[in-house]
Amino acid sequence: MFRCGRTVFSLDRPLVMGIVNVTPDSFSDGGRHLGPHQAILHGLSLVEAGADILDIGGESTRPGAAAVSVQDELERVLPVLEGLRDCGAALSLDTMKPEVMRAALSLGVDMINDVRALQAPGALEAVAESDCGLCLMHMQGVPRAMQCQPRYQDVVAQVSAFLRARLDVALRAGIARERLVIDPGFGFGKNLEHNVALFQALGQFTQIAPTLVGVSRKSMLGLMTGREVGERLAASIAAALAAAQRGAAILRVHDVGETVDALKIMAILGKP
Repeated sequence: MFRCGRTVFSLDRPLVMGIVNVTPDSFSDGGRHLGPHQAILHGLSLVEAGADILDIGGESTRPGAAAVSVQDELERVLPVLEGLRDCGAALSLDTMKPEVMRAALSLGVDMINDVRALQAPGALEAVAESDCGLCLMHMQGVPRAMQCQPRYQDVVAQVSAFLRARLDVALRAGIARERLVIDPGFGFGKNLEHNVALFQALGQFTQIAPTLVGVSRKSMLGLMTGREVGERLAASIAAALAAAQRGAAILRVHDVGETVDALKIMAILGKP
């Protein structure tokens, strides 16, 4: 079970989280939905395509991305959250800033997706008393420099230990376990070898907590296929299905309709 604000998900199937980037510089679709009207329309189209959750972000976390001020992030995301509040899907906010978390929660956002796993001062306090779902992600370094020679002695063991520790911190802060999911952070301070090792170990992560997987259109898929970012639909769907087979609870994707269709077919034809 995953308690996510206004919605309680049974997790009897993988949830599809559609990406709504309200940014000029996201790696795949930066600038396409920067205005509130365009972002709201895009979000509605993802709900129509079958998204269970919309993940709305106003600050790019692609490798090399520059930081965004609190005010700029608020101006980007709050109108979109207001416009999508009654869209029929749970609303997630992709942010690492406690001030933005508090403002979004006051509007009734259902989930906070934090690439820093609530490590920012005040982040735990911002979310602890709400009923929102929370995603705790692992990232080595910061977005501006995280892909500059990432190193691990044992990537699976180190990422697992970090996520267990952050879960323990959240639980000690009074956050109910059923509100928590984890994300190994594919591409966030990891090279291809690290990403593959984490993916192959997804079963270990799902034993810790329900696990969100976000690999849609990412460079790891480009490295494996030789395809540019706009040509990674097939690779993204294949990765989503592989994650679902390994027990992923939430699939964070750009191509919602295609992923939903693929999951339906796998559910019917993939049975032994």
